[in-house]
Amino acid sequence: MKFLHIEIKRLVLVVIAVIVMGLCLSFLEPCGFGTDPCTCMNLGISRKIGMTLGNWQALLNCILFLVVIVFDRGQLGWGTVANMFLVGYSFDFFTWLNAKWMPEGAFDFMPARILIVIPALFVFVLAASAYMASDLGTSPYDAVPFIIASKCKKIPFRIVRMIWDISVCIIGFLFGSTVGVVTLIMAFVLGPVIAWMKENVIGRLLYGRN
Repeated sequence: MKFLHIEIKRLVLVVIAVIVMGLCLSFLEPCGFGTDPCTCMNLGISRKIGMTLGNWQALLNCILFLVVIVFDRGQLGWGTVANMFLVGYSFDFFTWLNAKWMPEGAFDFMPARILIVIPALFVFVLAASAYMASDLGTSPYDAVPFIIASKCKKIPFRIVRMIWDISVCIIGFLFGSTVGVVTLIMAFVLGPVIAWMKENVIGRLLYGRN
């Protein structure tokens, strides 16, 4: 029963985390300072082909999901499914909701954009770190570089991940997305914050460890 209770807590944490990620992205994107590499690419492609981010991201994730099943299904879990669908559709929902209550031109002025982007970025990093540190499976996007690194053993994972993220950012840029300071911050900050969250927060929250 204790194990089941912990698993439920982990699942609830992951679901909340990925929804919060979508919420934060709905503020980060119109600020014009960039988003995480994956969203950067998907926003650019989805707009070019006339799909919402949620629909395009779900489609791409399903394709990558099949790749992960073939090469390393150990990367998959309930967190994988939550990330595949809830981040994009949460972004769509909160973007629609923000347009209903935020004043027109709220993102036109630099001071307002800075005031919005700082807390949105902070919360996004914490939410993404909580999702990844919960160990309920990684998103197909995050699983692919692990698979590539396992096949190319002479290349360190950090190099593979860096090339993967840079390539994705280039694709996003070519499709018209903004690659900015937020994109760079996420590339360098997420790793250490994930480790900190796993050590200091997730263990206490799920297992009651000090």
